[in-house]
Amino acid sequence: MSSYLIFTITYAFAVTVQPGPLLTYIVSRALAQGWRRTLQTAFSPVLSDVPIVTVVLLLLSRMPEGWEHSLQLAGGIFLLYLAYQAVKAVRTASANQEQVPASGVKNLFSATVVNLLNPGPYLGWSLVMGPLLLKAWREAPAIGIAVVASFYGTMILTLGGIIVLFSLARRLGPKVRRLLVAASALALLGFGVYELWLGIHVLM
Repeated sequence: MSSYLIFTITYAFAVTVQPGPLLTYIVSRALAQGWRRTLQTAFSPVLSDVPIVTVVLLLLSRMPEGWEHSLQLAGGIFLLYLAYQAVKAVRTASANQEQVPASGVKNLFSATVVNLLNPGPYLGWSLVMGPLLLKAWREAPAIGIAVVASFYGTMILTLGGIIVLFSLARRLGPKVRRLLVAASALALLGFGVYELWLGIHVLM
């Protein structure tokens, strides 16, 4: 179980701190309204991912034998792409980028809609987390449950930390976030290479 949890927690942290629609929205709310009114948005991935995960798992469970290896290759490429995007974000990030205009949405529902319209969760669950969860569930349902719990637990805690950070340490926030994104780039690069190696090794 430990290998599943290490991968899941690291992957969840890496994708959470990457720049994207949801993180941009949450940071803008934290900067504009403070952590007390923004903290609940940390739970938005759990709500938005319910229909996504349901559909993805239904589709993946009906795919023929051998599909996991092809998805491992695709998942590895996707992780390398995320690592590349993270590196670009570190190189181009500036303190002013966090000062995005405040939108009219102010609650958890709005953050959930933002994430629901984001292609990231669909790709992540189709290429990485979906196959991993099904594999873990086949070994033991308890492992599958632990994977889901650790994934969303990590996301919620990471988003909560980012919200508090940008609310209480506005000047230090961008610097810290660049360090987090750099760490995520290294993690994604490592996992991407590992997934590609597994897929190629099995196919050969």
